[in-house]
Amino acid sequence: MHTIGLIGAGHIGSQVARLAVAHSHPVVISNSRGPDTLTDLVAELGPLARAATAAEAAAAADIIVVTVPLKNYREVPVQPLAKKIVIDTNNYYPERDGRIPALDDESTTTSELLQAHLPTSLVVKAFNHIYAHELTTHGQPAGTEGRRALVIAGDDAHAKATVATLLDTFGFDTVDAGPLAEGWRIQRDTPGYGPRRTAQELRGDLAAAKRYRDL
Repeated sequence: MHTIGLIGAGHIGSQVARLAVAHSHPVVISNSRGPDTLTDLVAELGPLARAATAAEAAAAADIIVVTVPLKNYREVPVQPLAKKIVIDTNNYYPERDGRIPALDDESTTTSELLQAHLPTSLVVKAFNHIYAHELTTHGQPAGTEGRRALVIAGDDAHAKATVATLLDTFGFDTVDAGPLAEGWRIQRDTPGYGPRRTAQELRGDLAAAKRYRDL
């Protein structure tokens, strides 16, 4: 089983941790306030979970989920994540994150920003277009009619395949949007952002997505 590291233990991070331990993955959880603030969550998750600093979680994990406000992405430790798969859940909310010119002019995407910060990591976009509570309530066995799908994007085929396998274990089909540069197709205000979709429906949503400048 992969050890899953969480950098960020908010709504998405805590739900991914619950999914992971429910499927027998050890988890190492961190947040910006320190391990002592995660006592209750670790107790809930049980013996497969432990709290750590962000650097410790990054070093201990095989797959790391970065789920912090986008404005804090530069605080993600770099060296411990070298050559590791990093799942990026980030979305850009200017009212929270402040204005980021490269996102405002659409010359890059949120996951490309993280990839530039982590140049030797294998960044895969995932988990950014589903409400947190639905992560632990919408999963279904493979082959179930109407099974929900989630989008991934990334520049490394092996990393994407690994994340797709993890999503399948968690109960979701996967739709590959392509490289990180195509991650904009599932950002806020696009058709697939939020609603429950099958793989076929989600492919249609990705095709129908428009750049902000074209809205």
